[in-house]
Amino acid sequence: MTAIDELLQRNAVAGELGHPEIPSPKPSLHLAIVTCMDARIKVFDVFGLRHGEAHILRNAGGVVTDDMIRSLTISQRKLETQEIIVMQHTSCGLATFTEDDFKDELERTTGLRPPWALEAFREVKDSVRQSVQRVRRSPFLLHTDQVRGFVYDVSTALLHEVI
Repeated sequence: MTAIDELLQRNAVAGELGHPEIPSPKPSLHLAIVTCMDARIKVFDVFGLRHGEAHILRNAGGVVTDDMIRSLTISQRKLETQEIIVMQHTSCGLATFTEDDFKDELERTTGLRPPWALEAFREVKDSVRQSVQRVRRSPFLLHTDQVRGFVYDVSTALLHEVI
């Protein structure tokens, strides 16, 4: 059985499918969270979130990229979010290689060099600071004064604010 088949089977027997009592896509806390796709990060548990409270946007590294700005802009301008959390984490895969080395590898194996930035980093706190600054400087976002950055420690499950 494939992983997708297993998830479809779980869905078929799940006691609670979705939350039909939440009629709006607008998050009740008016909050968006940008974080990494790492499977160890259970965003709902980290923040004690309930369904319908926040938009959760994920990518490799939890980095604020142009596409993340696109999603945040929609979140703010059409779905009324006003605050943003940027949460990256310790032991992130993006800190294990360099941009050039990975692009070289892809070029060797595919014959093409990717045009997009990987956003690899050495120090997670610096990456969080950079992402927070990208949010604060974006001309497309309405609310840039309530943006805070954090590092989630995957070994302790604690958050550390990055100033």
